[in-house]
Amino acid sequence: MSMNRRPWFGAFLVVLGAIFFSSKAVIVKLAYQFEVDPISLLTLRFLFSLPIFLVVAYRARRRRTKSLSRTEKIQIVVFGVAGYYLASLLDFLGLQFVPASIERLLLFAYPTFVVLISGLVLKQPVKRIQWLALIITYIGIGVTFAEGVYLSDEPKFLLGAALVMLCALTYAIYLVGSGHLLPKLGTWRYTSLAMSAACVAILIHHFIAYRWDLWQFPMPVYGLSVLMALIATVLPVFMISEGIRLIGASNAAILGSVGPVSTIILASIFLGESLGGWQWAGAALVIFGVVLIASQKRKTVDAPRSTVDG
Repeated sequence: MSMNRRPWFGAFLVVLGAIFFSSKAVIVKLAYQFEVDPISLLTLRFLFSLPIFLVVAYRARRRRTKSLSRTEKIQIVVFGVAGYYLASLLDFLGLQFVPASIERLLLFAYPTFVVLISGLVLKQPVKRIQWLALIITYIGIGVTFAEGVYLSDEPKFLLGAALVMLCALTYAIYLVGSGHLLPKLGTWRYTSLAMSAACVAILIHHFIAYRWDLWQFPMPVYGLSVLMALIATVLPVFMISEGIRLIGASNAAILGSVGPVSTIILASIFLGESLGGWQWAGAALVIFGVVLIASQKRKTVDAPRSTVDG
């Protein structure tokens, strides 16, 4: 591929990958119509994704001669379990009670948590424009959330929103903690190993809760699980990783803002969801605030952008 076409191809991969990622919430909501529980659905997602990630991890290991230290192995397990098992579980639980479009907007706020953790915990300087972006983002979340409470007839809407926000916070902690490992191990190797650790965690969870009783659901649940594993997990991981290599993490982060918009469109088409007028205004503020943060070339934000979005 010529050098002139590489940025355009990278941008295409990032945008398409973000759209694929954004379909996850819609697929989960479709699966819930068949009364599958969140733990089983998450287990099926990881089970169908795991073989591909194991192959990628094996191939990545062969290309890198340096073996993992014990500390690195422990960190991969801890961060993988936190970032992909715990965050995903909170997200799937929350999606029982909130619309897919609201879930994506709340989850999209995770870069703001990365900035807050980096500034307040790691004592890294936060620029004024980033504080402004944080204020804009949380005003947008507040507006979207307030009208969501008003319009929703779901009695556990507040619980669902809180679970999704906890998911965003957990994922941000994972990103900050993983930042130093990504450059050393490479995105594909690290992501594959972290996903594998998360899969083991959800398998243990499912065994304790349901004794791996996974094969009694209607067939559409398995079809949607395969779709979620491939279209909303595996493919976008590699597409966005390659896109970041071609156009850089900051540009990829900005282009990734198409995700919430595509979720709103997909949720409208497949789920019949719609946002109120104030929710559209709040969504615009959230997207603008996150893009403003992403446009600031901070190491703490750029490095984690090379990982999976939820």
